[in-house]
Amino acid sequence: MKHKVLITGSSGFLGYHLIQTAIEADLEVFAAVRKKSNIEHLSEFPLKYIYLNYEDPEQMSRLIAENKIDFIIHSAGVTKAIRQEVYDQVNASYTINLAKAAENSGGICKKIVFISSLAAVGPLNDIQQKLTEQSLPQPVTAYGRSKLLAENELANISIPTIILRPTAIYGPRDKDIFIMLKTINNGMDPFIGKIFQQLSFVHAKDVAAAAVNSLLLKNAVGIYNITDGNCYNRYEFSDISKTILQRKAFRFHLPMPLVKSLAFILEKVNGWLNKPSVINREKLQELAAINWICDISKAKKELNFTPKYNLQTGLEDTIAWYKKNKWL
Repeated sequence: MKHKVLITGSSGFLGYHLIQTAIEADLEVFAAVRKKSNIEHLSEFPLKYIYLNYEDPEQMSRLIAENKIDFIIHSAGVTKAIRQEVYDQVNASYTINLAKAAENSGGICKKIVFISSLAAVGPLNDIQQKLTEQSLPQPVTAYGRSKLLAENELANISIPTIILRPTAIYGPRDKDIFIMLKTINNGMDPFIGKIFQQLSFVHAKDVAAAAVNSLLLKNAVGIYNITDGNCYNRYEFSDISKTILQRKAFRFHLPMPLVKSLAFILEKVNGWLNKPSVINREKLQELAAINWICDISKAKKELNFTPKYNLQTGLEDTIAWYKKNKWL
């Protein structure tokens, strides 16, 4: 009999890759989606859909028990919001409600994998160091603080829990890093300031593999940093992209004071419109951080994590998908 896994955030970018990887691993997948979610792109998969009320742990516990869910991969969350309270509610409170629901489902659920973020620990200010699972968390955004809050609360859950902290995720279907690629494809290569940066990336398929493979590892629990294991300077993403796209792009640097002023204006305008701003002054602290490099030796040792993609092969795969699907 197949193990059953409940995957939240199923209609999203990472959710697609989690579903695909879980099915390839011969798991029976229950996809948690909102009733208004666009799930047309999931029609290729043999799925059973579940509609969770994250504010009702009893309803979720009942669904977990009725469907005999063995595992949960929780990737649902919000990356843009107006207030810290919204981040905390969706990314932390809803996560704990789901974990408690699993805890109270009669011992059916055997493991939870929570997709957190490297934003929960925050960047380093020293270029000589690497982020490890023992690094003191110092998140610089509301999003990162909400993920850290969820991590801390999950420590009180009795079900074995794995927390994955992926760095910047990219891959087919991603809409955020796609904006960068589209900008480069259109001949523009902008940067914020002229600072030295060390960056890390990870392909969505590698994150999905880490999450799914960890489900059946009995002794694996705790927090794991997830990147492709490499260190990139701030220009490598665009340089690799330009080569793959066979495009020339004009590189220019926007002064940080100018970008901060623009971010302030966007915050105010979007605040009046009651919608989150794509760029704000807080987000700039992440974008302009000098060091996001991680040590992934713990994940390699305990999760058998072996990234298949570096930035070169990962962008080749991603851009090929964008072109095939006429995004580029």
